[in-house]
Amino acid sequence: MKILITGGAGFIGSALIRHIIKNTNHTVVNVDKLTYAGHLESLEEISNSERYTFEKVDICNSKEIKRIFQQYKPDEIMHLAAESHVDRSIDGSAEFIRTNIVGTHTLLEEAKEYWKSLEESSKTIFRFLHISTDEVYGELGDTGLFTEETSYDPRSPYSSSKASSDHLVRAWFHTYGLPTLITNCSNNYGAYQFPEKLIPVVIIKALQGKEIPVYGKGENVRDWLFVNDHAKALLTVLQNGEPGETYNIGGHNEKKNIDVVNTICSTLDKLSPKANGESYKEQITFVTDRPGHDFRYAIDASKIDKELGWKPEETFETGMHKTIQWYLNNIDWCEAVTKNNYGLERLGTSI
Repeated sequence: MKILITGGAGFIGSALIRHIIKNTNHTVVNVDKLTYAGHLESLEEISNSERYTFEKVDICNSKEIKRIFQQYKPDEIMHLAAESHVDRSIDGSAEFIRTNIVGTHTLLEEAKEYWKSLEESSKTIFRFLHISTDEVYGELGDTGLFTEETSYDPRSPYSSSKASSDHLVRAWFHTYGLPTLITNCSNNYGAYQFPEKLIPVVIIKALQGKEIPVYGKGENVRDWLFVNDHAKALLTVLQNGEPGETYNIGGHNEKKNIDVVNTICSTLDKLSPKANGESYKEQITFVTDRPGHDFRYAIDASKIDKELGWKPEETFETGMHKTIQWYLNNIDWCEAVTKNNYGLERLGTSI
């Protein structure tokens, strides 16, 4: 297959492309406008593949998106391009509305017209997979899980924009018959994650000897999904999922934020011990909580397991060990991608 992937220079997108090029015979066209969180360095190891092409294009540019469809004639689309950081959405929501809602609409419209022009045999195999988040469901109390039938209740500008894009994708399936699929995933972690999210921030702050900020009391709970497992799940849904269906993807790893931070510190104590013998935990500092911080997310991923046969391969412990070791070996990458655009400062405090 020839797969058009939007946002392929981002964290999840680059993991997906590396997986496809290394483990399948599919061809990939990567469409990314290279914002602060998109980096071609994440794709260096496969960039010379004859089955990989990059196009620097904004998904809101309908003329360019139309050209890409006509030029490359993809069999399938995997739409990951999105602004994704909650704290940034609190400080400035406009770009989230533009990219996540308007960009998705543009892509759906051009995909619909392209799909309608295909011969019946090509029409039958065409798929549009929209990659979303569990944050669209709102928050959970101490118990319960998000299922594919959970009502939407987004609480931040980011999650609201993703919820809007999910609704658009469903509408294009029901109204126009476009063969769409949606996945809603839990928090991803792994190699090449831009150092603004919890896990890379903690690793880098710890190694720099700086205070490690933890929101509130660190009691907020998230389910953690190793990004390589997520990439495999997405390809499984694309190949075997039923058009019009939604599949939740989770790692079966519910953890309090403070437990995640403690795990990172303990692992660093073993892999990169301080000369003075102190634990990295001494650097943990509790800071004012994020505005509207959802208490708990937890995914029920039984549907994708029962219907498509996917389940995560990594435990939180094995995935975290691999992640921390990668960052220890690739500090130069972290410095390169944050140079002149982000100094690990706190975001999302303007209310």
